[in-house]
Amino acid sequence: NWFSLLGAAGVCGILGLLNYFKVRFGLIQFLLGLVLWYFVFNSGVHATIAGVIFAMFVPVSRLPKLEHALHDPVNFIILPVFALAATAIIIPANFSDAITSTLSWGIIVGLVVGKPIGITFMSWLMVKLGLGEKPNGVSWSHIGGVGALAGIGFTMSIFIATLAFAEKEVQDVAKIAILVASLLAVFVGIIWLRLLKPLSNSETEDPEDSPV
Repeated sequence: NWFSLLGAAGVCGILGLLNYFKVRFGLIQFLLGLVLWYFVFNSGVHATIAGVIFAMFVPVSRLPKLEHALHDPVNFIILPVFALAATAIIIPANFSDAITSTLSWGIIVGLVVGKPIGITFMSWLMVKLGLGEKPNGVSWSHIGGVGALAGIGFTMSIFIATLAFAEKEVQDVAKIAILVASLLAVFVGIIWLRLLKPLSNSETEDPEDSPV
């Protein structure tokens, strides 16, 4: 819907002007955020994109205060409700076939193996290119362990699965695989990190070192 897209663009323009003229970020911007959501929702683009766009107009100086204010409602209300609403899994009669399908294995390997490899490699690459800095007392093995824990994030994975697959049966298989992968990621990440010892500040690694 081009009219709604133009309306969303207009709201973005207003938000940009408010930032340009350094108007205090508050109620006006939040009301414009609701208008932005309305236009994006009616445009045919997924409404969650409105949240991503709106976040780009939040001044950096306001981020810590907003993060603190939103911590409890997001973690104890919004995320649990979202997780319960998005999961809605119907366990199929042929559960063993579902969990051993190529789709299930692709999801499990992607979350349990792909996450630590991807996060560790990209972190190492950013350090090597001089675009990032590895904290003192942290080894690449530690970063790999945190990458393994990143496989727990099942809420967004389930959300993406509902967008990626149109068939309800395929969505259910994907959701089951995601929950299994999240459970595996919990154990892999905990065991991985418990086997490691923290480095002292003097035991920093050379950025040229391999992440493995």
